[in-house]
Amino acid sequence: MSTTEHAVEAVGLVKRRGGFTLGPLDLRVPRGFVTGMVGANGSGKTTTLRTLLGLIRADAGSIAMPPMGEVGVAFDQPFVLPYWRVRDAAEVYATSRPGWDQNWFDRLCRRFGLRADERVKELSRGQGNKLMIALAMGNHPDLLILDEPTSGLDPAARADLVDLLREHMRREEASLLFSTHITSDLEHFADYLVFVDNGQVVYSGPLDELVESFAYVKGALEDLTAENTPLIRGLRRGQANFDGIIPTADSAAFGPGVHLETPTIEQIVVHYERRNDEEH
Repeated sequence: MSTTEHAVEAVGLVKRRGGFTLGPLDLRVPRGFVTGMVGANGSGKTTTLRTLLGLIRADAGSIAMPPMGEVGVAFDQPFVLPYWRVRDAAEVYATSRPGWDQNWFDRLCRRFGLRADERVKELSRGQGNKLMIALAMGNHPDLLILDEPTSGLDPAARADLVDLLREHMRREEASLLFSTHITSDLEHFADYLVFVDNGQVVYSGPLDELVESFAYVKGALEDLTAENTPLIRGLRRGQANFDGIIPTADSAAFGPGVHLETPTIEQIVVHYERRNDEEH
């Protein structure tokens, strides 16, 4: 296992795809921690992960990460052959994954409710995600990279997966990078956060520091002034009230009638990415 500070480090990464440009961005995934990646659909999360993994060739920049044999990867759709059975997928992975642990894989399948003789094409979307996660974890990788791992899972299955990943992090002293649009998965699980917007990293650091740097603001329309209105990100006006997020440092610009609250990750993401009402 490497002793470097970061499990993944990308510097000046650029990828152009049609009219979309990812980067240039810098990305660092601290070793031994859970890093969540958030952003709207089309913001560049999956492109970032695929470029890090070499599935897409970068146009510029450098990437440092463990050898692929030490990286477990799962995307939100199975990329194993549809006519394979679960056991076939395991046999193929076992030939290319150093340290493959069949007993561990079988335990994961039992936990996920997957039968060895089920064919991939017969699995639901949620079951397909579970299969890919079991395959990704089958050799106890140093680094797990998961793209939308809870997509297609019901709340109980999402909670069970988060519990499993917590157990994995404690047991393996591993690193985890996962993208998600279900921000509640991050609230009590992720240590670090990467926030991607329109192909750019707009925040990268400890999750609690992001929450502390913003305030959720709401109040009556008459509390809006020419001075404080431009400070609000994602301003949303109703019939009598408004809401949005502001940098915590700008809190003094709002009067006593305005409510300031600690925001959720979802509030930060939603309001940061949306245009103000007057811009629509």
